[in-house]
Amino acid sequence: MEKIEKLSSVTQFNSRRGQETLHPLVSVLDQSKSVKIQANKYLSELYVIFLKDIKCEELSYGRNQYDYQEETLIFIAPGQVFGFNLPDEVWVQPSGWALVFHPDFIRGTALGRTIKEYSFFSYHVNEALHISTRERQIVLECFTKIKEELERGIDKHSKTLIVNNIELFLNYCVRFFDRQFITRENLNKDILNRFEDLLNDYFDSNLPKINGLPSVAYCAKKMNLSANYFGDLVKKETGKTALEYIQTKIIDISKEKVFDQSKSISEIAYELGYKYPQHFTRLFKQKVGVSPLEYRGLN
Repeated sequence: MEKIEKLSSVTQFNSRRGQETLHPLVSVLDQSKSVKIQANKYLSELYVIFLKDIKCEELSYGRNQYDYQEETLIFIAPGQVFGFNLPDEVWVQPSGWALVFHPDFIRGTALGRTIKEYSFFSYHVNEALHISTRERQIVLECFTKIKEELERGIDKHSKTLIVNNIELFLNYCVRFFDRQFITRENLNKDILNRFEDLLNDYFDSNLPKINGLPSVAYCAKKMNLSANYFGDLVKKETGKTALEYIQTKIIDISKEKVFDQSKSISEIAYELGYKYPQHFTRLFKQKVGVSPLEYRGLN
């Protein structure tokens, strides 16, 4: 069985790299100053952000792995597994930078209340953020400010300033991801086309009767994407959430099916994957303005 070590403290993260801990709950490391580490896998209880500026051999995150060929940011949240797909006896030289903080550090702050809104913490590793030279400078400016606060010693202002700089960094990352979605426009359109084909094939099959309505998670998995990345991509490309996109497809298909006088509205609902026909009727009326039965009577 694959051995996975629990990463439970900032001190543990730092000491493995031979670096000093200036604060027990938060740290910024220049990894060029780290010693080699054993190629373990970890179940993180911390927020960990890596800035990789050279190729990192076979770093894995969840069930995915990625060889970083350019400057890249990867985000790890508590409860996630990361590490190396290498034998335990292999030692690896860390590179780039790392920002690490315990959930307790932001508890009770504005960031603590909103951190789950940064959906990129749940992206797959192959959906990582690739940054430009200018974006890297901005990232390092944020990291440097945090590091300087830690090095000057703790006072009553330290936590506020550090948390604010972490939040500033994360907000910049939202902007950088938006840029990345734009620069990958052709790839994104291909994903949307595959999404459309997936829904068409799904509703043309017996799967709705067997499995019910297709969920966002199901569609994302079929396209080898994380649910959060897939949802963010669909929203940015179409202006609709992935769920709204699925619901629009259901309405488009149901409008055709409603014309079949040989079938009751309940039968149509079951064919589409609804367990309870009234749920279909409610959605149809919400989106179309009239009930399925009334719509049938209008045509």
